[in-house]
Amino acid sequence: MFIGIGFSLVFSILLCVHVVKTGREMYWLFIILAFQPLGGIVYALVAVLPEFTSGGTARQIRSAARKAMDPNADYRAAQQAVEDSPTVSNRMRLAAAASAMGRHEEAERLYAEAAHGIHAEDPALLMGRARSLVELDRCDEALPLLDKLGELGEAGRTPQAALLMGRAYHRLGRMSEADTAYSWAAGRLPGLEGIARYAAFLAETGRRTEAEEAMVEIEKRAGRSTGQFRKEARHWRDFAAEAVNGA
Repeated sequence: MFIGIGFSLVFSILLCVHVVKTGREMYWLFIILAFQPLGGIVYALVAVLPEFTSGGTARQIRSAARKAMDPNADYRAAQQAVEDSPTVSNRMRLAAAASAMGRHEEAERLYAEAAHGIHAEDPALLMGRARSLVELDRCDEALPLLDKLGELGEAGRTPQAALLMGRAYHRLGRMSEADTAYSWAAGRLPGLEGIARYAAFLAETGRRTEAEEAMVEIEKRAGRSTGQFRKEARHWRDFAAEAVNGA
């Protein structure tokens, strides 16, 4: 036990020396010493490991570690950017950060405020606001935005827009239209959200055989997922399985 404590202390001291020598923010000293050994491990992943590695993997490690330590950092940075320069781009960034935190009312308001003048038919703004409205169960307001997206041509006729349209029709009880939209999106979207939501819809509407067939495909694709996509794949697999098994 004493050896383990001693190793942890030496490890922490070495990291503190690294903090001072490399001019890192001094709050790292508190994190390293107060949360031994976890604080030191996080610091090593964020600051030390990238010095020896480069490329996409290192960036993913740094991003994941930062989010674990401060999950609201992206939102605060976006909020500061809007305060410094309230451009459409910065408002969109803040809206996306708010949406990621589940603050859909704020996101919807920000998207609406940005969608004026030459930006009134910006596909990204229309899509973001429609998604927020669906999450808020204001689907009757989301559908006109999605219809407008469809009128914009290829830029608006995306699988992501079709999935949102399926969800909106579903919530409003327009099942035939929901089926068409879900089916089109499920066959084209990467990842498992599209097919998982369609499987749940099929189960709910009594099409159990089709739902089970979709579930087989979901299991197959989830089993092939790797790295950062594995957690998301498990989420949508479980989402679909709960709906299909509970039907």
